[in-house]
Amino acid sequence: MTDTLLALEGLNVAARGAAALDRITLTVGAGEVVALLGANGAGKSTVLKAIMGLIPSTGEVRLEGTEISRLSPARRARRGLGYVPEGRRLFPGMSVRDTLLVGCQAGGRTAAERLAGVLEMFPDLRPRLATPAWQLSGGQQQMLAIARGLMSEPRILLLDEPSLGLAPVLVAEIFRLIERLSEQGLAILLSEQNARLSLAIADRGCVIEKGRVALEGSGEALLGDPGVAERYLGVGASVGDPGAQRHQRLVGRLKELFQQGERR
Repeated sequence: MTDTLLALEGLNVAARGAAALDRITLTVGAGEVVALLGANGAGKSTVLKAIMGLIPSTGEVRLEGTEISRLSPARRARRGLGYVPEGRRLFPGMSVRDTLLVGCQAGGRTAAERLAGVLEMFPDLRPRLATPAWQLSGGQQQMLAIARGLMSEPRILLLDEPSLGLAPVLVAEIFRLIERLSEQGLAILLSEQNARLSLAIADRGCVIEKGRVALEGSGEALLGDPGVAERYLGVGASVGDPGAQRHQRLVGRLKELFQQGERR
């Protein structure tokens, strides 16, 4: 059984510019990918912001068994939480190098070592270190946002809509990266509109509906359940309809890309 790394117990958020949450309870184990699913406005992003301490909440947030609900976002980050917000939120005018260093909570040799490690994972960023972040392509900006989140060497990464606005080939790269990070032992809580692709790589899925946990299960079980597809995932009346079949083919193509990446 996977050791619990992050645990939410009765997490509540009042509606103040964010979707309300009502007694959210879920766990993420070490090295586990948990997909947070639901329609727009269901509360997925609110869950991540509450975990990070960016919005007021009540209930318990425990990291490795320690209650962190009263800690500031900066102290939560030092405890091992990493956060990649929806829309990338890069700093205007800041270079790629400086954007990465902002995500590091150390200096000197440690910062240099972390920068070198991140660039090994994101080699396309290396020749662009002096480039202003806003001049990167959408896919490169998303990779930079994830790389910035990894600079603090988190134990768990909160990813909010990482494939938003990206072309299919870049979506494949993002999902392959998520799998690789998980294989390296990083726990990931993933909020993502593309439910089928998320469940294809997730160990477990958690469906949020109107601020509550409506359903939980393994990624494979939720992906193959026609009732889930109709009621929650928004991809057709059943897994046998044409729209769902197209998604299944894309999932198959992603798996091929994952395998090609492993052989490189």
